[in-house]
Amino acid sequence: MDFHIDVASRTPIYRQLAEQIRSAVARGRLQSSERLPSVRDLSRRLVVNPNTIARVYTELEREGLLVTRPGLGVFVAPPGTGLTKETRRERLLVLLDGFFTEAVLLGFTADEVRELFQERIAQCQWQAEA
Repeated sequence: MDFHIDVASRTPIYRQLAEQIRSAVARGRLQSSERLPSVRDLSRRLVVNPNTIARVYTELEREGLLVTRPGLGVFVAPPGTGLTKETRRERLLVLLDGFFTEAVLLGFTADEVRELFQERIAQCQWQAEA
């Protein structure tokens, strides 16, 4: 997986990288149990401070998206690891509330939002129901 950093962006480097990893997992470009580059390797490739990469990996591990296996590296965690269904549902509702609020403030109609939503759903890799 190739990651890139836009140094001209106002978005902090750690957020850019975290979002790229989240997106890659959601779209199936990074699979469950797939190994990510080491902190040292990725920091060298992106010309970024290793602490920044470590911060991203730690944040995504706290979210349950990544898992560190001592001596082996950092891997994509199985979906929903460590979070109850209710907790995941609550987090999603918070995100949806923000999304819909922003869509209304930007002047989108419900039909326009539905259409864009369907386009994005088609781009994601969904897991079978448990």
